[in-house]
Amino acid sequence: MELHGALNDFKRSQGDRHRFPGERRSTTGLFSGLDDRLVHVAPDGSLRDYSYPLSGLAGIERSRFGLEIDDDVHWFDDGTQRYVEETAVVETVHEVGDITCLQYDLTVGRLHLTHFVLEEQTDVDATIHGCYGFAPEGRAGRIGQLCHGDAVEIHHDSERDFLAVSTDVTFTGQVPERFEELLAAEPAEFPRTEDDDRYEEGRLSPITMTEVSLTGTSPSATVATLLTEDADRVDSLERVRADAAEHADRKAVLEAGRRQARDRLPVDTPGIERGFADLRALSLLRAPTGARIAGPEFDPFYRYSGGYGYTWFRDDAEIAGFLLAADRRADLGLGEWHAASAHFYAETQLDDGTWPHRVWPHNGRLAPGWAHGRLEEADSVDYQADQTASVAAFLATYLREVDDGDERVRETLVAALEGMDATLEPDGLPERVQNAWENMTGRFTHTAATYLEAYAAIARAPVDDDVTMRAREGATAVYDALDELWVPDRGCYGLRLDGEELDERLDGSTLALAAAHREYDAVVGVDDERLERLVSHVETTLDGLYRDPEGPIEGIARFEGDPWRVRDQGEAKIWTVTTAWGAHAATELHDLLVAHDHDAASAFEDRARQLLELVAPGGSLRRDGEYLPEQLFDDGTPDSATPLGWPHAIRLATASALESVEIAEPAGVPAGERAAGRE
Repeated sequence: MELHGALNDFKRSQGDRHRFPGERRSTTGLFSGLDDRLVHVAPDGSLRDYSYPLSGLAGIERSRFGLEIDDDVHWFDDGTQRYVEETAVVETVHEVGDITCLQYDLTVGRLHLTHFVLEEQTDVDATIHGCYGFAPEGRAGRIGQLCHGDAVEIHHDSERDFLAVSTDVTFTGQVPERFEELLAAEPAEFPRTEDDDRYEEGRLSPITMTEVSLTGTSPSATVATLLTEDADRVDSLERVRADAAEHADRKAVLEAGRRQARDRLPVDTPGIERGFADLRALSLLRAPTGARIAGPEFDPFYRYSGGYGYTWFRDDAEIAGFLLAADRRADLGLGEWHAASAHFYAETQLDDGTWPHRVWPHNGRLAPGWAHGRLEEADSVDYQADQTASVAAFLATYLREVDDGDERVRETLVAALEGMDATLEPDGLPERVQNAWENMTGRFTHTAATYLEAYAAIARAPVDDDVTMRAREGATAVYDALDELWVPDRGCYGLRLDGEELDERLDGSTLALAAAHREYDAVVGVDDERLERLVSHVETTLDGLYRDPEGPIEGIARFEGDPWRVRDQGEAKIWTVTTAWGAHAATELHDLLVAHDHDAASAFEDRARQLLELVAPGGSLRRDGEYLPEQLFDDGTPDSATPLGWPHAIRLATASALESVEIAEPAGVPAGERAAGRE
């Protein structure tokens, strides 16, 4: 997002109860792009690239479309949207008087196609007006335009963005905001209506106007944009022209979308009720390297957050683990995804066996962050140890379940064990670090839970006996040390140790204890006292953080007293990741209790299904395109990164686990045998 767009949004959004001025939101609209370009289509049909983290290319920063009929231009406003079938083709329906204009958007590789067609119109003279603002290399200035007759090229240095059309087209440059307009109280509107006497400015601008003739018995046209880097101009022009011509009708665009879905997605999702929406959302966020951004970047200036368009090793490894679990149960055909994740982690591991705060997904290089403490020479608590533990847990499971002969992954896992050992204190708890929510330091229950799960997973992996023994010893040390975090008066594990003080607040991330203890149970065994504490902890946490405000939604908050992005709302917002996490924790605890013939097992299965329903397709926390936003205000307005990958993966794994419960628990089979049958 360049500064001009941020300032315009700041002017439009000041005083809004739910908007944070200056952001580039995706809380409405739909995305297309299952490769390394990600394009957002707003309800008014406007396009914007969120591609930089996935490809290193910036593309379209802003756009606007309108339909000219009888010399009047009607700029599109809010239309209705949907995905066409199980593809990433976005259909937007615009109503202009008694004329219906359909817009179809599809992103394939670094190409984006926008097809316009007038429904049931055979004798009409119509033109689509388009205003495109590109931002090659994220630049708003020092941009040039080259007009190639039937195509236009926008360039800065290495990035070159091309636009061509399947029918007749004219191009004109538009001067971007001048200084006085940027300082004015009202935002500048584009396209401009007046001409400027400085003709050369139109050729030194990132903004181009297109007038596209709609032709044929069903008047239609296709606009193609292509992002390139250091590409041959002649070849790029030939390609973008050919792509526009080859997809000149609706049938060709839809068939291209179906081919892409067949190539990129497991269209058939047996065993997981309506799981395709989750896989599509996760694929939108995935780079060709296999790494994923946490969510589309909505705050590139770090005005309200630290940014989202990066690969966090916590989020990414958790997603990888949940996808592996779902794939094992439902045979989704995600083997290439699992291998790509494992090899990306091997390539990005630091020399000390840990992983940095965050990296760029398209190349694995270090990205800006505030928790790169292991890379700094001075001693620092600015390290998120749970990220390394989450990666280690996935790698161990990958070796055990997918490829026990991958020596590179095995070496990476052993190095990760060394990194965990180096950050585990003699008392059995991880050292003082940053937490999963990235807003405090301390010795966290959640961090300990990730260590417990990782150590136990390594102890089950196909590694040398000495590695297995070290991991087993580490798991037992953490298991025993968790007693220091127990809060007897509340019947739960506290949020953290802060020095000598135990922070007794409820924290949604501590729900990770359920999965961690299930993993430990497969290695050593969970004793009865710990089992009772887990039952109490999960019950207390789910009840204490559950919110059912007067409105259309309900779900689980992050932690007690969470103040982040609440605006004028009196209480903490509901988060989809903690709601999904609650469903998963209840499912994991159910399975653990079944294995121990505990009477409370069925109650946690019921709780899991109730929570899962909130984040399932059609659930109250779902939004446009069946996306799960990171957070929601109490009136149901989505906020922050949308879609967020983490809850989609948790949802998918939990749904598959609960469906396996239905399959694996026929009447009359003893509980212990049922549990054994699912492993």
